[in-house]
Amino acid sequence: MTTRADERTAEADAPAAALDVRCVGLRKTYHDVVAIEHVDLEVLRGEFFTMLGPSGSGKTTTLRLIAGFERPDAGRIELRGVDVAPLPPYERPVNTVFQDYALFPHMTVGENVAYGLRVKRVGRAERRRRADEALELVRLSGYGGRKPVQLSGGQRQRVALARAIVNRPEVLLLDEPLGALDLKLRQEMQMFLKSLQHELAMTFLYVTHDQEEALTMSDRIAVFNAGRIEQVGAPAEVYERPATEFVADFVGISNIVDRGGRRLCIRPERISLDPGGGQATIDDVVFVGAFTRYLVATDRGERLTVVQQNDGRSLERGTRVGISWRDEDAFQLPREGT
Repeated sequence: MTTRADERTAEADAPAAALDVRCVGLRKTYHDVVAIEHVDLEVLRGEFFTMLGPSGSGKTTTLRLIAGFERPDAGRIELRGVDVAPLPPYERPVNTVFQDYALFPHMTVGENVAYGLRVKRVGRAERRRRADEALELVRLSGYGGRKPVQLSGGQRQRVALARAIVNRPEVLLLDEPLGALDLKLRQEMQMFLKSLQHELAMTFLYVTHDQEEALTMSDRIAVFNAGRIEQVGAPAEVYERPATEFVADFVGISNIVDRGGRRLCIRPERISLDPGGGQATIDDVVFVGAFTRYLVATDRGERLTVVQQNDGRSLERGTRVGISWRDEDAFQLPREGT
């Protein structure tokens, strides 16, 4: 049986025709501030690709360049092999979904969804048919006659998605679309977006600063820092084998220790605590529902974060413990600048 992972491995070895987005040497400055510097990026056709990074890292600037809202100072932007850098947004085969929905309050849901088709002078009957199809895809059949104010935040975000996909873009660009939602709704929308992307078989290029969101939804992730890409890889690869100390620290929680001149990184859930040992002291205990987070101070002067699943037992602050991990769970970080 062939899996989606197998298909993507094959695509990775395929020619450029299998790419929906290709950026080469992108550079963008705002006066004397360098927003991005030499960004190279390739997004496979049908991929859920996420650009992840802190505020000011360059991820949104890169998305805006691909959308056509900004022009690069240098570099090339290709969509399915065509250089679109000189083209305005409306001539590019992409649509963008924003965090603030950007719905017209005086229009009905159906009119909002069909607006782009109306601009393109698509006939009324065809507009209605395609808008209804798009609303059905986002699980909002029967909502076409309502106004945006009558909808919840999650429903308004799905209307914005329907309006974006009704034009059948080759690539859907999503700029922090779930940032305004509460935690529970955001988690529900993450699963919805992933299933929608799978159903449409459309390329999604997603921007977020939320590491959990990126790990949950993505086929591959590009981690941005200070205007450059530090690592591109599958979620498990980026989490389990970060290429730099920045990636190790930004994507999840990492413990970095020095052992014999080697800087090692160990994830909190890979460290074991032995209440009968005596290498360290528990400084703090944080109960987080399904698991407990311990802050541990070692006799070597290190401060480690350890996460353990809750089994009804909990160690108390001040408890002396031993610490250990498997050799294969600790990986060496490259030296900075190498």
